[in-house]
Amino acid sequence: MSATLQMIFRNAANSNSTISVADPDPVITAMEVEAVMDSIISRNVFNTAGGDITSKVKAQVVSRTVEVLGEY
Repeated sequence: MSATLQMIFRNAANSNSTISVADPDPVITAMEVEAVMDSIISRNVFNTAGGDITSKVKAQVVSRTVEVLGEY
């Protein structure tokens, strides 16, 4: 199973921008992710097509399982 941490932000154009991290630490906490998101906003390290990131929307870990039914 693969997992991706998605940190979703609002930008200056009032649209969502997502930063994805593959295979995050499985014991990462919401507080740790929130601290990283706050740091991204305060340091203004990313610029999106809609301008600077201005606020947090949500963070989520998306897991995906692939079951191969056959190889042809």
